[in-house]
Amino acid sequence: MKFRSTLTALLGLFAGVAGISEAWAIEGYAKPWQMGLQEAVSPSMEGIHWFHNGLLLPIITVITLFVLALMIYVMVKFNARANPVPSRTTHNTTIEVLWTVIPILILVVIAIPSFRLLYLQRDIPAADMTIKVIGNPGWNWTYEYPDLGLNDDGSAKVTFTASLDENARDMEKAKAANVPYLLKTDAPVYVPVNKTVKLIITSDPDGIIHAWTIPSFGMKIDAIPGRLNEDWFKASRTGVFFGQCSELCGKDHAYMPIEVIVLEQADYDAWAQKAQTAGADEAHKFMTAKLEARAQLAQK
Repeated sequence: MKFRSTLTALLGLFAGVAGISEAWAIEGYAKPWQMGLQEAVSPSMEGIHWFHNGLLLPIITVITLFVLALMIYVMVKFNARANPVPSRTTHNTTIEVLWTVIPILILVVIAIPSFRLLYLQRDIPAADMTIKVIGNPGWNWTYEYPDLGLNDDGSAKVTFTASLDENARDMEKAKAANVPYLLKTDAPVYVPVNKTVKLIITSDPDGIIHAWTIPSFGMKIDAIPGRLNEDWFKASRTGVFFGQCSELCGKDHAYMPIEVIVLEQADYDAWAQKAQTAGADEAHKFMTAKLEARAQLAQK
């Protein structure tokens, strides 16, 4: 049990933030030589996993093997040595009907669950909380938590800007600091587990198009100047999950990461209270210290 707790904490540290429990062993970013999609931690991503692995992959495999078998059959049956007198057949009604109808049926089989998945992703459910996300010209993100209170001018009291952590900018520094290269931010987004989070996403009016993306959540939405887009996620596990701007947005496109820390409700409430009274920076320091202390306790 002691070894298992230690391993969990080490995995959490490798992800950039110390772990809380076994759930923190989830590493929400792609690993070297990884095959397949990132682990699903939301209903949308679970649907994407099933659609890709349970439906598309078997269909593509069967089609590929069938075409390969046909090619081998043709090469063996109709090569010049085995078939010195070539056939002059130019038309076969049965074959032509089959190769038209069968692909249509395959596309219908694919389309129905595809439309259901798209509807799930774009039908925004009733939200437990709302976060406004703004893409900035300086290749970073500003986050506002309107649910945690508003100022007299209507702006959110809890707001902060997240940029690439300096240790994550250089590969060697990132390795030495045990943070994911080009993914760790200096101000992560905090959300509670098993809560529907609605995102209102835009870009600075003087900026350009960005895209807020978290692969583990199965979501990607454009941030467009002068427009408000909506998206949502519901993280099913605690942990640290990373993404990046996935719109080609200029010279620092590769240096515009996203980091989301999913907490238990009690921990999120503690962070929110600290953010309301002392500000987002102090709340981040408070929660980081709390998670590190809990990880050290788990190693004992």
